[in-house]
This record gives sequence, C-alpha cells and structure tokens, in this order.
Amino acid sequence: MNVLVIGTGYVGLVTGLCFAKLGHKVTCVDKDSDKIARLQRGQAPIYEPGLEGLLQEQIAANMVKFSTIIPTPNDADIALIAVGTPALASGEADLSAVFAAVDELAHKLPRSAVLGTKSTVPVGTALRIQERLSAAGRTDISVVSVPEFLREGSAVEDTFHPHRLVFGVMDQRGTDVLSALHEGLDAPIVVTDTSTAEMIKYASNAFLATKISFINEIANICERVGADVSKVATGMGLDPRIGSSFLRAGLGYGGSCFPKDTRALVNIAGSVQYDFQLLKAVVEVNQRQRLQPMNRLREWLTQLQGKVVVLLGVSFKPGTDDIRESPALELTRDLKNAGAIVRHCDPVVKEFLDDDGQPITVTDDPFEALQGADAAVLVTEWPLFTKLDWNAVGKVMNQKFLFDGRNVLQREIVESAGFVFSNVGYNPSVAYATI
Repeated sequence: MNVLVIGTGYVGLVTGLCFAKLGHKVTCVDKDSDKIARLQRGQAPIYEPGLEGLLQEQIAANMVKFSTIIPTPNDADIALIAVGTPALASGEADLSAVFAAVDELAHKLPRSAVLGTKSTVPVGTALRIQERLSAAGRTDISVVSVPEFLREGSAVEDTFHPHRLVFGVMDQRGTDVLSALHEGLDAPIVVTDTSTAEMIKYASNAFLATKISFINEIANICERVGADVSKVATGMGLDPRIGSSFLRAGLGYGGSCFPKDTRALVNIAGSVQYDFQLLKAVVEVNQRQRLQPMNRLREWLTQLQGKVVVLLGVSFKPGTDDIRESPALELTRDLKNAGAIVRHCDPVVKEFLDDDGQPITVTDDPFEALQGADAAVLVTEWPLFTKLDWNAVGKVMNQKFLFDGRNVLQREIVESAGFVFSNVGYNPSVAYATI
C-alpha cells in the first residue's frame, strides 16, 4: 500500500518506519525542514532504541521518503495524521495542527482514500473530521481512528508486537484498508466505531496513571506506618486481577501522554457535565508526589541555599530522550528557587531549557556531576545510575545524602557505603502502634 504519514514525532516516525518494514511504501511529511533534512541523511532526530537502524535500512530499501510538503498529486491509499495535540491552559487538547492537516489533505488525497488519526484526540474528533471533509466536498474519503499504544523506549518493539490493535471505522472500506495496512502483525483486533476507539486510548492511559497514583498514595501511608511499599506492591501484583505493572512507587508519571491525556479526559468529562472526581485526584496526587525529594532534602540539609544537589536523570523515563513533564524539570525549578546549585546527569539528554529559556548543560558522567555534591536525587532509573559503585561515589561527594525517587536501589548497599538514604514509601524507623 501507499501510506502517507503527517508528522515525524515519536508516533509518526516510528509508525511510518514500521509500516515501511511491513512492506508498504511510506512518505513521511513534516514542516520542520531541519528535521526532514536529518531524516533524509538517515539520522534519527529522537533517541529511541532500534529506530536509527530501522531508518537507515528503509531508506536503503527505498521504502520510505521524507518531505516538507504533501506530494501533489499523490496516490496514497491511506493518510495517517500524527501531529502534536498539546494541552491548552484549560486542559483541552489543541487540535489546530490536526485540522490544518485535514484541510490540506482534503485537496490532495486521491479519490476513495482513507484518512486516519494516530494522534491522541478527544472523543468525537473523527466525526468532526468527517464533517470538515464533507464541507470541502470530499464525501469519498473514509475516516478512521487508529490509536497508538506505544511506550517510549520500546516503541519499535511495541509496534511490531502489539498487545492489541484498535480500528475505529465508519464503513467497510475503512476496515479493509486498516486490515491490509496491519497485515503481518499478530494481535487481537478490536473493530469499533471511531468515538469508542478514541475513548479506548484515553481510558487506557487514565487507568495506568490511576495505578501509578494509587501505589504512590499507598507508599505515603507505608512510610507513616513502617510498612515496605515495594513488598506491598509485590503482594498486590501477584493477584492476576490486579497485575504487577505500573505498581512501583516513585515520583509519579511524566512524558507526553499520561499528563496530557489525563487532563484532557477530565476536560472531556466536564464538557458533557460529568465531574470525573477520581481522575482529578489522580492528577493531584501525581503533582504532589514531585515534592517528596524536596521535603527530604530540607529535612537533611536544613536549608538549601548554596548546597550542591545532583539530579541523576533528566528524561522522564529510561530509554528515551523525552523530557516532557519529567520530574527533573520541576525539581530543577524548586531547587533553584530555594537557592541550591543544581547539576544534571543523563546518558542521552545533552541539554535542555529551564523555565527562563536558558540552556542547561547535562553531563553523561555521574562522577563529574557528583564531585563535591551535598546530595543526589535519582530521578530516572537508567542502568548508568542503578549500577553505580556507591562506595566510589561517596568518596567524591561533600556529603552523602541520596534520595531514590524510583525505588530501584538496594538500601543495604547504599547505606553500607555510608549514605543517608531514603526512597518513596519505606521508613523502617517508624513503628505503627495499634489501639
């Protein structure tokens, strides 16, 4: 098939290259000329395991092309919109880029093509797209919703080995084209209407975010009663009705999906006069969880003015260079406001902008970052940090205070190296007395 992908971010680029690998002719379009130039040279603009090799392979096989404009004329069987849908101040998803793409495609797609959304969009967006196309005289285009369920850091693997495929369709042609597009993938397929498909994506992310906030609330109780949240999570996760995934206490969720999608679903509920109290609490808990390291650092250091604090990890999770909604950003701001000197270490993030738009350099050498430091916070559980020799680390630090924001370090090892250590949800000094 001939496939057109609009947008070359995490979703669009991975989607386009994987469909090329499956045997389709793919054209990826993005208005960012610098990004397109890099892609044409075989250089991936984002860090994602396996992506750059796949990019170079498909360019060499002449299965993928990159352009800043939608080709005219083109023979696309299906066009997939994978542009950004950032959150507005209200929490509502900004669909301006989606509808701009729809308006352009209405004039350029061949007859009887299929037009689908890969971007996460509010429920009812496909119906609005259909209305927009009809107003432009393109009732021949079949509109579909094809939500993605990729995890940054394993996006290529997730595309080739999905847990499920969801096809939101309005007619049989949409079903037939999506089935042909995904031929070769072995996964259960849910065929439904477009609004249900759009809701499946939001509901899935909201539920996973809820599990994260739930275990963090349990962790906060565990810390006060002397229980070990990691053991609690293990015991809970062995129940197949609950499952172990997303039950690790820490600094909460981040990235491009969970924060945006939870707020958007709250907004969607509000637009139909429903108060989604549970999800509002999930969002509130996640924001509050970011304060954990600050509370502990103040307890240890009394005051932070002039103290050197190292953040180990800038990306929101291992396996990606995505820093959107990373706890490191909020911690950087709070620490600077408290007068601390903040250093950053990450194996793939080289630089980022602070709240004032000033560039902050990030080192990939933890010993360079920790030299003379008063405290460190593990923000991202990269293997570079989880495998550190804490005896050696302690020798270069000024003071040995360490907060594990991801609950991945072994307390016995760290404390035997002389560190004052804390993580989320475990306080052995507390004894719970029943009445």
